[in-house]
Amino acid sequence: MEAARQYNVHEAKTQFSKILELVATGEEVIISKSGEPVAKVIPLAGKIQRTDYGALKGQIEISDDFDELPDGFAEAFGSDA
Repeated sequence: MEAARQYNVHEAKTQFSKILELVATGEEVIISKSGEPVAKVIPLAGKIQRTDYGALKGQIEISDDFDELPDGFAEAFGSDA
């Protein structure tokens, strides 16, 4: 794995747009102050793309007793149910 690019604070200020482009393509960038790393700029996690309703049909199974609480469970949380 390649080491993250490192910029000092002044470079980071003047090349901020370039740094954002690097991060947008998946790279990590280190910002340092007086030669000491102080921050890491990393890409955000991608959005989950849902294809359509029912995309998981047949892949998930819900048990017949799903709505039934075990004995003493409701009482443990202060309910009379």
